[in-house]
Amino acid sequence: MKRKKGLRPTADAHLLVAPVDAPAFTTTDPWRVLRIQSEFVHGFDALADIGAAVTIFGSARTGDGHPDYVAARETARLLGEAGYTIITGGGPGIMEAANRGARDAGAPSVGLNIELPFEQKVNPYCDKSIDFRYFFVRKTMLVKYSQAFLIFPGGFGTCDEMFEALVLIQTGKIENFPVVLYGREYWSGLVEWLQQTVLRDGKIADADLGLLPIADTPAEAVRHVLHPRERARRADNEQQAREVSRRVFSSDRAKPVKLVEKPKKKKRKR
Repeated sequence: MKRKKGLRPTADAHLLVAPVDAPAFTTTDPWRVLRIQSEFVHGFDALADIGAAVTIFGSARTGDGHPDYVAARETARLLGEAGYTIITGGGPGIMEAANRGARDAGAPSVGLNIELPFEQKVNPYCDKSIDFRYFFVRKTMLVKYSQAFLIFPGGFGTCDEMFEALVLIQTGKIENFPVVLYGREYWSGLVEWLQQTVLRDGKIADADLGLLPIADTPAEAVRHVLHPRERARRADNEQQAREVSRRVFSSDRAKPVKLVEKPKKKKRKR
């Protein structure tokens, strides 16, 4: 496998080389499993005592002083003051802002860094940082030790984490797990495409779209994570989304899916 000059090979890159491009894979891949195993053990051990946590994602390219940076910092501060540990990918941009907000609140600030072909240093606002060689190990840690994902404006990596979490919710792998988009203007194009193309073509259900609330202020984002009413609404959406997925893969998939709304409570006359 040819690599461009200036990019150092990573463990992920070695793992993903196809056998036809690496005839000796039978002598290397089995041993690589031991390294992967040790990375899981290290992550489980390091994160076992961090308590309730929220992971904040967003672009590494967002500069200090940008409105998204300021909002991510304030959101993390509010969550930190509510007793949550803040987890990020440990890099610059939105990740730095979130770790900085945790520091402002005196809350634990964690960075899960990933080995890249180019050097990435952990931002200076992480109290605890862990380096990972493999993306899929890091992803496991981000989901396992988080109670929610906040998705600030970002690129491919941000969208990857968001959609993977949605699939895990949709298929019942995780439950009661908020995934909150931040910035209606930024995400409106994606949400519109999901509504007008993906939903209309029957590739997702109405309940799936309900898994993606949008916030425009730090206080609103925090409310989506913490408020009991939001938790109840999310639990209903998750249940309906899983029911649709179950029908797709079951023998009764040809039957139309009815999503039953809860009856509204009548107000008592005083």
